[in-house]
Amino acid sequence: MSSNAETLTPPTAEERRRARRAVLAAGTGNALEWFDIIVYASFSSVISRVFFPTSEGATGLILTFGIFAVSYLARPVGAIFLGRYADRAGRKAALTLTIGIMTLGVGLMAVAPTHASIGAAAAGLLILARLLQGFSAGGEFGSATAFLTESTRRGKAFLGSWQVATQGVALLLAGSFGFALFGTLSPEALQSWGWRVPFFFGLLIGPVGIWIRRSMDDTPEFAATEPLTLGNFVRTFGHNVGRVLTAAICVGAATISIYLVSYLPTFSINNLGLPSWAGFLGNIVAGITLFVLSPLVGLLADRVGCTKVMLVAAVVGALAIYPMFALITSSPSVLTLTLVQLVLGVIMSAYFAPLPALMSQMFPTQIRSTGLALSYNIGVTAFGGFAGAIFTALISSTGVLESPAFYYMGICVLSLVGLVLARKAYGQR
Repeated sequence: MSSNAETLTPPTAEERRRARRAVLAAGTGNALEWFDIIVYASFSSVISRVFFPTSEGATGLILTFGIFAVSYLARPVGAIFLGRYADRAGRKAALTLTIGIMTLGVGLMAVAPTHASIGAAAAGLLILARLLQGFSAGGEFGSATAFLTESTRRGKAFLGSWQVATQGVALLLAGSFGFALFGTLSPEALQSWGWRVPFFFGLLIGPVGIWIRRSMDDTPEFAATEPLTLGNFVRTFGHNVGRVLTAAICVGAATISIYLVSYLPTFSINNLGLPSWAGFLGNIVAGITLFVLSPLVGLLADRVGCTKVMLVAAVVGALAIYPMFALITSSPSVLTLTLVQLVLGVIMSAYFAPLPALMSQMFPTQIRSTGLALSYNIGVTAFGGFAGAIFTALISSTGVLESPAFYYMGICVLSLVGLVLARKAYGQR
């Protein structure tokens, strides 16, 4: 750990250059990961008809979100394998590997034959693509966050916030594709080829990200640390299980927010009777909000503390979500839906932006990537991966369009408990 004098010393030109390269390297893969996730969730109404055309009513959509959720079963496996790899071989090696696997998954989505071509086997290929994505995503957050926060001696929340800002870029890009394709193509064209377009675009990002990550250097903090042997690693990690579980609970409000935003285009089409492009306009707005606000929130968190900012955001989210759902269900329009997505973007920025730095500071360097990866993916799997299926099932079983709000509210309350534990038990501010 750096001394106070070292931490307060202004960064050198070399340190500023390294920080910029860290943002570019980490952000490229993170944007690809989330672009793929958001496109799948946002285009689920089309994907369900392409891969499950014989299913009736909400069944096809639930199956589509069910396969989406299957990818999250691979995340903890990827977190352990790729997190350990990053703690042993370095952040650079792990980041290069994750984006390579991620690109394979996106490529398979782009070219996967549909039910009309090969029947039920098409669903198997869909599952394989999501498992590849889930495994690679399992290691991405931990390696990228460790790389970002270890690339600076101070301003860790600001640098870590770019992990979230690049998710805003992904949301903006995915929303733009949805807005353009749903607004200009016929339903037949969307089902025939239109849904593949964003995945082919994502496939172009992969080689660029691989090249960027292969050309970077590892962080000075990792380079100055001796990797642990497997036995010592297991013992050290065992002493930090409480930190893993606490951090996983803290992830809840962040992950449920972004998956709710990703779900709203499908909700607006199936439940509100709005134009098919309507929800994507709000995603564009939410993406811009996330990109612009996240670094500003990171700067604030560096001054006042991560947990203080996140506690306020979680309380606001828990209190505001039901009135927002009541607004869009009682007065459904493009304007009200976009307004709700804008507010969700603000809440998400305030809660999510400080989260990478908070989690990073909870783990020692020698197990940091694994700790980050495992806690993040336990949280995402538990609270986010099944969100789309849960939202759809809640509405289908209760007939209450506002029912997703109660699930969101419960996750926010749980994350408040996690933040209090992080402050009281582990000294996070």
